Amino acid sequence: MTDSIDLRDKVCLVTGANSGIGQATALALAGLGATVVLHARDAAKGEAARDEIVAASGNTAVDLLLADLSSQAAVRQLAAAFKAKYDRLNILINNAGINTSQRTITADGFESNWAVNYLAPFLLTQLLLDQLAAGAPARVVNLGTWMQPPIDLDDLLREKSYVPGAAYTQSKTGVVLFTRELAHRLAGTGVTINCINPGLVHTQLGRDARGGFRLFLALTRPIMKSPQQAARDIVYLATSPALAAASGKFFTGRKETLVPKEAGDAAVTERLWQLSEQQTHLAAAAH
Repeated sequence: MTDSIDLRDKVCLVTGANSGIGQATALALAGLGATVVLHARDAAKGEAARDEIVAASGNTAVDLLLADLSSQAAVRQLAAAFKAKYDRLNILINNAGINTSQRTITADGFESNWAVNYLAPFLLTQLLLDQLAAGAPARVVNLGTWMQPPIDLDDLLREKSYVPGAAYTQSKTGVVLFTRELAHRLAGTGVTINCINPGLVHTQLGRDARGGFRLFLALTRPIMKSPQQAARDIVYLATSPALAAASGKFFTGRKETLVPKEAGDAAVTERLWQLSEQQTHLAAAAH
């Protein structure tokens, strides 16, 4: 249970916090007394979410930062804006995500699922490592999904074939492998990072889904969790004393689960990391 957790001295950042799981997670953290920084893409939606969270939690320490995570320049601006206001970060929830029905390319030249679901948290997390270290013990929670198919490192732009669900799940496989590798690199720093599959949740993520994926969403809607139910598991992963030493793990709800070997071995993970540093223009020796 997280009800007895006191986060009054903690600073949290939740991406994609203007609706769905992100807003529910931000509300839960605010309810525990944390200073919560909401990330949103749209100012009006972000301000509305902030007002709702303040009203529901009674916590006025709720901030809002804006950024379009499909743009790496905007991700860098988001990190800079956070650093300008906060000298530490105790909890980072990389929640924001998209699932597009058509192949689109960002201004930086990347397939949109890959850019938003994978490259954005890869870049943002590393840009905030100094703040996380200052907030240690600190935790990063990345949102994954229930499938971890192999990554086609030779077709990350999905030029050969674009299947909406496959592009989405591949980006989430990237998140799992990134989580494992960064956990290894952060060992001994007091900063942990884990990934969670919140389960099937009724959100707006698949609102423009088509074909078989649209049918799948329609059929599974009756058994979907609410955003609030998913948020409770995310907050548990981010705050539970029982998980203080857990890092590089994959959870389904609150249960640690195994990732299929097909998702990627050490060689795939290393190559993915190198490609990711190239795609985000991060210096290999930055941290």
